[in-house]
Amino acid sequence: MPIVHKNNGKVKLEKCNGEKTAALHNLGCKVNAYETEALRELLIADGYRIVPFTEEADVYIVNTCTVTNIADKKSRQMLRRARKLNPDAQIVAVGCYVDTAKSDLVESGICDITIGNEDKNKLIGLLHRPAMHTRAFLKVQDGCEMYCAYCLIPYARGKCKSREREEILAEITELAKNGFQEFVLTGIHLSSYGKDTGDTLLSLIEAVDQIPGVQRIRLGSLEPRIITEAFCRGLAALKHFCPHFHLSLQSGCEATLKRMNRHYTPEEYKQCCDLLRSTFTHPALTTDVIVGFPGETEEEFGETVSFLRELSLYEIHVFPYSKRSGTRAAKMPDQVTEEVKKARSTVLLELTAAQAKDFRTYYEGKEEEILLEECEIHDGVQYFTGYTKEYVKLAVDAEGREANTFVRGIVGKELVLL
Repeated sequence: MPIVHKNNGKVKLEKCNGEKTAALHNLGCKVNAYETEALRELLIADGYRIVPFTEEADVYIVNTCTVTNIADKKSRQMLRRARKLNPDAQIVAVGCYVDTAKSDLVESGICDITIGNEDKNKLIGLLHRPAMHTRAFLKVQDGCEMYCAYCLIPYARGKCKSREREEILAEITELAKNGFQEFVLTGIHLSSYGKDTGDTLLSLIEAVDQIPGVQRIRLGSLEPRIITEAFCRGLAALKHFCPHFHLSLQSGCEATLKRMNRHYTPEEYKQCCDLLRSTFTHPALTTDVIVGFPGETEEEFGETVSFLRELSLYEIHVFPYSKRSGTRAAKMPDQVTEEVKKARSTVLLELTAAQAKDFRTYYEGKEEEILLEECEIHDGVQYFTGYTKEYVKLAVDAEGREANTFVRGIVGKELVLL
């Protein structure tokens, strides 16, 4: 029987003798998170016990990302870290970085096994189960054909491909029978789901909402133009849909968006946000923003700052532009210095911290419901933590509680904002 003890404010399992152990680390998008959880289940089925990536293990798996140079660097760093943790372990690199730099990985010797995205999918088949029987990530779409000027993903992932609806529903039905209650539908370009099969994303979500045992449905990143009145009305009519929308922005300046080859204007993006806010009560709106894209002047960056202040989003994921060989942006003139990128990132990080605080404090004194996920220690008190439908993290006293159960309470009384 594993021994439970406290470490750095987290509840952690000690390693047991005589077991095969594996550790996984995920980099990049929600699609990668989904596939990492599927790999985790395969290891468990084969008799491995999963341990934190900071511990010694027999096998380390790093699900890599290559969307930026920084992502490449982090992928290499994690592989090297695994080697230092246990020089005798099998180090496995999987994912997008393998597809774009396999020869470099092989020659460097920092990993023992390299598995590209196509082979990874063949290995894991349809067994996509996270270790915690609470939230399951399901990739329903792969590939992208948008060809943004800064991105290599279309070259690494290929054309848009949608999974058949029957296959998805069967998988969710089985997962729900096994205790999963929250489901996250993801894709490289999720908004294009069904365009190659005659289906639609809304129709798929409506079908998932009818499956017994499904209590929550979340979506991965969406393109703004999918947000129409019909789409919003359809989602609002569903009992189990969570109003948390991650809409990719990248810049609040129209000229910059054109250089990026993004297919909307700031005004169109704002109309999407307004439509969501008129349809749902206090929906969580989050986004990605790239700072320092080639040619971005102080005036253009100022437009982005002003636009984001006006939008007042829940969270902004800030990425300094990273030159990617093989993209159009890499050849563009007027590349922005790292010093300027850093300064601009700081401005947006300070802005999003303030806006996130405002969004979260809205819930003080309101009755909310969370799905309990894991146990944590805060200020010497043991709590169960979970998230609201809007993905606001709350905590409740752990005494008498169990994971994967719902708890309702008043924020600031029974439930604590973290």
